[in-house]
Amino acid sequence: MDRSFQPSDHLLFLRHWFSRPFQTAAIAPSSRWLARAMTAGIEPGQRILELGPGTGSFTQALLKRGVDEADLLLVERNPAFAALLVERFPRARIVLGDAASLPIDDALADAAVSGLPLLSMPAPQVMRILRAAFGRLRPGASFWQFTYGPRCPVPRTVLDRLGLVAHHTRFVPFNLPPASVYRMARLS
Repeated sequence: MDRSFQPSDHLLFLRHWFSRPFQTAAIAPSSRWLARAMTAGIEPGQRILELGPGTGSFTQALLKRGVDEADLLLVERNPAFAALLVERFPRARIVLGDAASLPIDDALADAAVSGLPLLSMPAPQVMRILRAAFGRLRPGASFWQFTYGPRCPVPRTVLDRLGLVAHHTRFVPFNLPPASVYRMARLS
């Protein structure tokens, strides 16, 4: 079943952007082109941690790539978006909460996909989020992040302190606004 966007998704995003622009940080859901670029490195059968899934554009792309809905852990801070995700993805594990305080369990994820507005966050908060996410990832796993900015949204000092490396993977001009995708991983 395709749970693609409804016209109301755009209105929901816009409304939340007006009320909390630094928390939502986007005026519209991510485009299908950005969703494809963000999930291009994901393989069927992987367990995925998704941070800031919003209305589910990346989630839907993950399902199209063959990820089982039951293998998704979606962490969303916005109660309205979380309620929508529960409705659209009932087999996924959905956590209403902060990405810096991820739930602890034995299952490590094979990759992380992030729709969080890292560029608008202070460096200590970005560090807490990445530390928590990499604490939930298997060794060798990647963390996928997009940005509307001209460079990696994670400051070099944060990457260095956490022992991470970031690589630009794609530019997506057909998104509102245009975006770039980065893959972060632990240094080998």
